[in-house]
Amino acid sequence: MATIERPSASIFTDVHDQLRESIRSFVDREIAPHAASWEETTYPDAIVRRMGELGFLGLSLPEQYGGQGGDYFTNLVLAEEIARGGSGGLLMGLSVHTDMVMPPLLEFGSEEQKQRWLPAGTAGETIFALGITEPDAGSDVSAISTRAVRDGDDWVINGTKTYITNGHRAGMMLTVVKTDPDAGYDGFTTFLIPMDTPGVVLEKPLHKMGMHASDTALIALQDVRVGPEAVLGEVGRGFQQIMWELQAERAIAAAGCLAYAQRAFDLTLAYALERRTFGKPLGRHQAIRHKFARMAMELEAARRLIYATAADYAAGRYNVREISMSKLKATQVAWMVADECVQIHGGAGYMSEYPVERILRDLRLYRIGAGADEIMLDVIGKSYGL
Repeated sequence: MATIERPSASIFTDVHDQLRESIRSFVDREIAPHAASWEETTYPDAIVRRMGELGFLGLSLPEQYGGQGGDYFTNLVLAEEIARGGSGGLLMGLSVHTDMVMPPLLEFGSEEQKQRWLPAGTAGETIFALGITEPDAGSDVSAISTRAVRDGDDWVINGTKTYITNGHRAGMMLTVVKTDPDAGYDGFTTFLIPMDTPGVVLEKPLHKMGMHASDTALIALQDVRVGPEAVLGEVGRGFQQIMWELQAERAIAAAGCLAYAQRAFDLTLAYALERRTFGKPLGRHQAIRHKFARMAMELEAARRLIYATAADYAAGRYNVREISMSKLKATQVAWMVADECVQIHGGAGYMSEYPVERILRDLRLYRIGAGADEIMLDVIGKSYGL
């Protein structure tokens, strides 16, 4: 097996390199050959179970919950290598499962909740979804209107969640709803809702610009009754829990989307060396050569920012400013790179049989989800007292 080149500005060790080699081999065998066909069918649940069998889900979770006991950087390795497989939809679905639902469940869940859900999640037997966004509540999480009302010891939930990745395949949705409309930010609570609970209604599948390999759902919650065991942590702490979750989500989104853009760069570099125009390889023309130079420079700068921020996060430094910077920088660089790669391909880049066309469509989501560009700019600006 070929030696895996360690990324520059590395935060990784030999252990991470071995993990990277193992995941890359799996991706080359079992993901990359199917990336194009999954655009038509969505990826199968079986690939998630297969990753569970190989120990790739819950890499940083404690062994007692079915995880591998690794550090935070193992999650970055997974995101970067899955991105190489060329299926943005799979990358997104896995990120929701492993990096958006499992961490708050581990951080805030009771021992009973952890034992019920985490082993099934790390095995790939139960897939998770995250229910935050609503038709009238996207970037403004405080606008969530889905309500949970006490009825004895139970809670009865009514409302609608939309744009829910994994919604049609999930066995459980971690969902934030309003429990006290008069309590401001302390009026939200997070619930763990089994998707087979009566009243959970999967509406029509949503059709997207990109990420076709992942399913996206509109979910109605109609008199959904859950017991007190479904509350994650404390009643009234849902908003704070989701704000905590969003930092890890943004960090992993930055790493994943940049690695996906790196894939576009690598494919386009190979194309530019093979394609001949005006008597020489396309990439040997100064205009094209300079495009590659600018892309490489921006990719490297964004990667170094992501790794530095990840090192701080792993050390327990909760740097909201730097996380927001790395997410914003990565998504904007990724979009620029993908756009340039399509341009370098010319007419071929506009054709669906070329992966760069898919990568461009998939990457557009990252400038909206997990904190839109405008939200990230505002968070950064406010961090300076403005």
